Amino acid sequence: MNLQARIKGFVTLGQQLSDTNNDLLIEAKSAAYQQNGWFLPTFIDQAIEQIREQFLQQTALEEWTAAYPSIADQSTHIKVGIVMAGNIPLVGFHDLLSTLIAGHTAVVKRSSKDQVLMDFIIASLIKINPAFEAQILVQEQLKNCDAYIATGGNTAGNYFEYYFGKFPHIIRKNKTSIAILDGTETLAELAALADDCMLYYGMGCRNVTQIWVPEGYDFIPFLNALKKYNYLQDQHKYKHNYDYQLALLMMRKQLYMDSGGVLMSENPSPFAAISQIHYQQYPLGTSPTFNMDEIQCVVGKNQLPFGSLQKPLLAQYADGVDSLAFLSGLK
Repeated sequence: MNLQARIKGFVTLGQQLSDTNNDLLIEAKSAAYQQNGWFLPTFIDQAIEQIREQFLQQTALEEWTAAYPSIADQSTHIKVGIVMAGNIPLVGFHDLLSTLIAGHTAVVKRSSKDQVLMDFIIASLIKINPAFEAQILVQEQLKNCDAYIATGGNTAGNYFEYYFGKFPHIIRKNKTSIAILDGTETLAELAALADDCMLYYGMGCRNVTQIWVPEGYDFIPFLNALKKYNYLQDQHKYKHNYDYQLALLMMRKQLYMDSGGVLMSENPSPFAAISQIHYQQYPLGTSPTFNMDEIQCVVGKNQLPFGSLQKPLLAQYADGVDSLAFLSGLK
């Protein structure tokens, strides 16, 4: 396949993902929820809509690839091992897309938490253009690859560095996102921030798990905005985490706030457990300071817009590492 054929294949995939009568897609979404109870149908739909709207539009793909003149027009013989995460539905899709668009063979290790949807995507691509079959290999052990892209926690990241460090690689470890508020946010902005926090249960690296607020901040409007996610309490996995974190806060006699389904407590760590959001206060007229090595995204005034975090564009790369530049530079 040349580059235009690869782009056409992904555009067609996007069209198929928009078909609400696609029986195979309906079955895959149902099976994915059965396999992984964290993958609520509404969250699966959200992930698919994001991929379709931001990643699989022809104009977006053509503009994205035009910025990389070193992309091979014809398929290469380079094999790229991809270790995918499974914290949110199809979180590994961008790495698969980038590798195939670059013309390489994607050697994929799917997450055990997200096999069904990824298998559906791969099968759909092959059906759209059988040439993709030679460019996508699903394996449990990634050996004999020329380069690697691996995503996991800090412990897994150290493991990846040990095994893949001598090859060209991108290795991603734990990161999270924060919001900086100044107290002038509108109700609409706070509602959008609630989405940044609670979509996918807050399990993605682009989810806000800590907010910075000026001293004396009125939390009530934001707590009210979070109430639209109180329905997550109906999911036993989430409810178990909520009950456990609430018990810990109470045993520690720690001040906390509760929207009725989401807990907030003052904590310097940007990483928060499922069902919790941390907050920190800063003096008015100053700017908060934090360790950017731990931060994926920052939302707020003069930062990324509220509500945008789970709608990344093609060129908004994880950890700020340009994966398509990396892939197109492989020889």
